[in-house]
Amino acid sequence: MPIAAITVELEIPGAHSLKERRHAVRSIKDKLRHSFNISVAELDEGLVWNRATLGIAAISASTSYLTGQCEEVERAVYSYSTNLGAVVLEIYAEILD
Repeated sequence: MPIAAITVELEIPGAHSLKERRHAVRSIKDKLRHSFNISVAELDEGLVWNRATLGIAAISASTSYLTGQCEEVERAVYSYSTNLGAVVLEIYAEILD
């Protein structure tokens, strides 16, 4: 059964406190969870206020479905990040069999 794994590196230039960072990261995580049937987790410890790493996972019986879903999730990450004043530094997606 294939599994999609996506890692997202974010920069949050407007975050001057842990609270501002948490707001941006939580908003992106919640929007992704509600828009797609995926799991989203913060992977770093949150020690740096203006950076965050998200891990996203999805599972399906169809590799082609996961490929399409990864593309949609990537577009959504860029959109949500822009709306919250965050910048996507890197997105790495892979499908594991």
